[in-house]
Amino acid sequence: MPADLAYGALLEELGEDVDAIAKDLEVYAGPEPPPGYTLEHEIDGVLRTARDAGFDRFHLVGYSGGGASSLAFAASHGDRLLSLALIEPAWMGNEGFSPEEEAVWREFDRIANLPTGEMMPAFVAIQLAPGVEPPPPPPGPPPAWMATRPAGLQAFLKTFRSSRLDLERLHSFMQPVYFALGGRSNPDYYGQMGERAREIFSDFTLDVFTERHHFDPPHRIEPERTARALRAHWARADG
Repeated sequence: MPADLAYGALLEELGEDVDAIAKDLEVYAGPEPPPGYTLEHEIDGVLRTARDAGFDRFHLVGYSGGGASSLAFAASHGDRLLSLALIEPAWMGNEGFSPEEEAVWREFDRIANLPTGEMMPAFVAIQLAPGVEPPPPPPGPPPAWMATRPAGLQAFLKTFRSSRLDLERLHSFMQPVYFALGGRSNPDYYGQMGERAREIFSDFTLDVFTERHHFDPPHRIEPERTARALRAHWARADG
């Protein structure tokens, strides 16, 4: 979703005393992904946004593709971060996969080549725990921004598969890391990723939102609890 829609409820809960910027992903900056798109586009976008806001060091929060971009940013510019918060990042490198994660990625590879009408439902289904029904589409015609999502999804999957995340630099990231996990998301993907993150980061908090999944995420559905968790996370970093 566009950042103003995705994070609006959370920003309201955080209040005016938090100088927060909800940033859209660079992959959706135009009608098509940027030519030669990689995660460097997202890293550059975060640097540009921080510069324009006058932020020297800052707290970074990322969900899904934004979470993957935040991990890439932490690996390359960790000195700029006071803390890192991840809400089910879509990717955390291509090393150390469990057999279960590898099986999910084989399914992602298959889904990326499906026709658009089949790709999006399959993409949603693979990220949910067994037996969890996908959310129904909203009533009425799809919003205009949805038209860019299939191409953006394909661009993300392609760059994830071809990218390397510097895990050694993430091992040396000493700032607090918060990881929000939905209890109804695919445990063979997001659950396994959370366990890998626990092994990577020295100061790590895993927060399970039992009733949430990747498509009704905490920051949208439980913004009050998410805001409390982020405030506590930031206070630890600032303290």
